[in-house]
Amino acid sequence: MQMSCLPVSLYADISAGRRTLADWFRFAAELGLDGADISVAHLPGRDAASLAPIRRQAEDAGVVIPMMVTYTDFTHPDSAIRARQTDELRSCIEAATHLGVGYLRVTAGQKHPGVQREEGIAWASAGLTACVADATAAGVTLCYENHTIGYGWTEYDFSLPSDIFLEIVEHTEGSGLQLLFDTANNLVNGEDPLPVLEAVIDRIAVVHAADMARKGVFEPTVVGTGVSPLAAIFRSLRQHGFDGWLSVEEGSKTGEAGFRQGIPLVRALWEAAGADSE
Repeated sequence: MQMSCLPVSLYADISAGRRTLADWFRFAAELGLDGADISVAHLPGRDAASLAPIRRQAEDAGVVIPMMVTYTDFTHPDSAIRARQTDELRSCIEAATHLGVGYLRVTAGQKHPGVQREEGIAWASAGLTACVADATAAGVTLCYENHTIGYGWTEYDFSLPSDIFLEIVEHTEGSGLQLLFDTANNLVNGEDPLPVLEAVIDRIAVVHAADMARKGVFEPTVVGTGVSPLAAIFRSLRQHGFDGWLSVEEGSKTGEAGFRQGIPLVRALWEAAGADSE
């Protein structure tokens, strides 16, 4: 297992220019991580010339960029906007190839007012699978997440309820679309993540180790200190032979302290789960 981190707590600083991606890569290396995940929102461009320096900065720091998160919104009621989301994803795939990124996080879309369950599921399933062939040809894996809310979104994810998420997973079976399982997002909807994990475990390519302070509320906390059943989730993953990237989603907004506390906690829980499953 290799470990990376998505630095949600640093998003505001990166967006405002108070930190650079190079700063993030150096901090990730200092934390002992193998990789440093990034958001598409922080790219200076999508072309090779714009992204070559970013890739070099990661290499110079001694980390790779295993995953980039995108914010695809395939549930928008306007068909023209949904089509543009497909074009946007294709540009993200191209950017991933320039950065050496192997995984792209994709999302169903927002819970737009008036969108009915069946049409939203159909639109999301079509959008999420539209670019799988392009991604595969480029050596990139698309990973659909059981997601809460995207950076810059105004609504929760249409597929936050686990029954909708699982129906989309079923509709995309056999398409080549893989999954990014988040250990905390189901808690926001008042649900237990373990049954969701067990239902989709064979398609999980990447895991977000995340945590919430309380069930039923979107309140990210330092990973390992909240109510996410990380020990049980990690035991299940290890028993099923998961050996992909484990990415700590640090969104506690506690500054560098959140990273320094949460990453060792996740590492220790993962190692303990291995001992328990032997």
